[in-house]
Parts: sequence; C-alpha cells; structure tokens
Amino acid sequence: MIYSVSIPENITFEDAIAITQSLIDQSQAGSISDSDLAAAISKLVHSENGARGFFVTYLTDTRPIPEQMTPEIQKALESSPEIVSELLVKNLAMSAAMVVYHHRHQNEDMAASSDLVRSRCIELIQGLNLPPVKSLLQQLLETSQRGEGPYQDFLERWGYDTQQREAIATSVHLAIA
Repeated sequence: MIYSVSIPENITFEDAIAITQSLIDQSQAGSISDSDLAAAISKLVHSENGARGFFVTYLTDTRPIPEQMTPEIQKALESSPEIVSELLVKNLAMSAAMVVYHHRHQNEDMAASSDLVRSRCIELIQGLNLPPVKSLLQQLLETSQRGEGPYQDFLERWGYDTQQREAIATSVHLAIA
C-alpha cells in the first residue's frame, strides 16, 4: 500500500522523530513512494524542529536508507539550505567530538555509532548542493582551531576539549575535501 504522510505545520521535535522513524519504516517496507517520501522530508526540513528531529533519526538509523540517496530526497534536503546546512555542520561537529568521548570511556559500540553519524554527515555535505555549507564549515574550522569565532558558544556549550576540537577540525577537512 502506498500512501502519503501528513506533517503538522507546528511540528514538535518529538513528533518529527516519530514521523521520520515512520518514513524510514515505510521506505524499507516499500510502502511509500519516492515522491511522497521526498515531500514529507521537504516539509520536515523547512522548520527547525522538523529538521532536527529528521536528522536525529535519519543519521542514527542503522538501516541503509541514508545511503540510498535518491534525486528526490536530495532535492528535498536542498529545499531548505540554511537549516539543513547548519544542522549538518553541527551534527558533524557533535558526532566527531563524541567519537573521541566514547573512545575515552571504552564504549566502542557508541564510538562506532557516532562515527557512522560523522560519516553520514560528511557524505551528505559532499553530496548535496547547499551553498551555505562551505562557509559554515570554514567558520566551524576556524572556531575549533582558534578558540574563538561564530561557533564558540556552541563548542563551549558542549564542553569540547582540545582533542575533541581537533577531531572536529579533521572531520571538517574531510567534508571539505
């Protein structure tokens, strides 16, 4: 059965997570068309809560859907370049820093999960046509290396130390490559 998904105008973060999980389930089951999937993703990423919930689920799901980027999904993600770019850059930073954190605490399963998110962020950054992303990556790189800049509050809020900031810089270099 093929059917579409309704996305509320004022979606909550929690609802966006649940809807994205449902979208992935439907995609895996073949019960949603690429065009309906893309339309739902496009609507999700046009709000901060929707985009945050989408990426929390999409980037961490262990199934292969994030690796199956169709032109429709690509266009849907590119339909909100500012929100998507900012979230991909922040998710790249957070996942790179968490790989370090989990290795320190000998939690290799969580380190692998964080590394999967980091890799998916890099793939999306490189595969999508998002004009703001390169500038944001450069700002993150400079902030992580100098200890000051537009991402300083973000890096301080999460308490990233020198080693974590180095991992962020390395990941930014990979994404820019």
